[in-house]
Amino acid sequence: MTVKNIFKTYHGLDKSIYIIFIAQVINSMGAFVFPFLTMFLTKKLGLSANEAGSYVTLASMATVPGMFLGAKLADSFGRKRLYIISASLTALMLIPPAFLGESRVIIFFLIMTSVFSGAVNPAFTAMVTDLTKGEERKRAFSLLYLGWNTGYAIGPMIAGFLFNHYLPLLFIGDAATALIAITLIGLKVPETKDLVEEKSEEELPELERAESGSIFKVLLKRPAIIFFSLILIFYRLVYAQSFFSLPIQMNEVFGDQGPAFYGMNASFNALVVIVFTILVTGLTVKLKPLLNTIIAGFLFAIGFGMIYFINTLPLFFFSTFIWTIGEILEATNVNVYIASQAPVSHRARFNSLFMFLSGAGYAFAPKLAGIFTEYYPLRNIWSTSFFIMLAATSFLIIFWFTVERRRLVKDKSCP
Repeated sequence: MTVKNIFKTYHGLDKSIYIIFIAQVINSMGAFVFPFLTMFLTKKLGLSANEAGSYVTLASMATVPGMFLGAKLADSFGRKRLYIISASLTALMLIPPAFLGESRVIIFFLIMTSVFSGAVNPAFTAMVTDLTKGEERKRAFSLLYLGWNTGYAIGPMIAGFLFNHYLPLLFIGDAATALIAITLIGLKVPETKDLVEEKSEEELPELERAESGSIFKVLLKRPAIIFFSLILIFYRLVYAQSFFSLPIQMNEVFGDQGPAFYGMNASFNALVVIVFTILVTGLTVKLKPLLNTIIAGFLFAIGFGMIYFINTLPLFFFSTFIWTIGEILEATNVNVYIASQAPVSHRARFNSLFMFLSGAGYAFAPKLAGIFTEYYPLRNIWSTSFFIMLAATSFLIIFWFTVERRRLVKDKSCP
């Protein structure tokens, strides 16, 4: 892939996408709190792994009411308007914990942060979908994913230092960078719902044209999304261990150096994304999103499964490299697949339903891992993850050959 083609990958997108990209970099540069949430609950508040898993699961489940209410409002009130309100409330909830020391009241504010953040993602994804069409979407989601990880390559390293020495700044810095990003989008990006309503139905692919009726009525016409979302539960269940089980294991292996090494590993994850996202996107842009998701599943199986055998930092980095390539493929393709089948009238609600179903893997992963460690060594999580991913990917392959390829032959317009 030539340098010219690398830059061409992201050329010609709507200018608002580039503004959102800059906002993503700023926001993720200050994403300090949640990557270190497991360590905060166990090392600062003194919770056991099982207790921490319960609270992290509760925080994840708290996104659900915000997600569905926010999606409904985004489809009726406006994507950008809802994003600004919900993202601002999310940031403001991070400020009080900076002044509460090691009080467990902090958990309440973290849960409220999750409630408001639940409304952010459906509105954000619908906003990006409104601004793109066809193959532009894969490039746009790839660029924004790259933007998030560009900032995230720096954030965890700063957070690892703040965690041990200036804990209050962990919360204040997260809130401040989020508010800067929100302001940038508020000033420079138009309300995308208004832009979409100006388009004629003929300009939209058939599956994206407006539908009447409830989300459930419309969804029954697109059962593939339900199946796809259910399979993604297991992808997310395994991937979530990089945030929950991996830091705990690195603490066990490296002792007091665990937080710093985990921060380095998280930054390495982001660095791999920065270096390889353009290359991976360029090499796979012609492949169907579902096929790319299948490849991602095999990489998750190998990358996470091998952690069972390793005890040195270089091998942790090697494992992270493998599952991060899978992460790139998964992150840059699943939203494209959903967007291709979501009617414009229900975009945010389709996104929220997908996030709810597939996000169940994130929500229950900490609690399940906590229970698992009550009976088995932590290391066994990785061998279990290997077999879970093999099973999930196999079901997706069956779906590809029995349903999806037949549909693609019939309807050439769908990715």
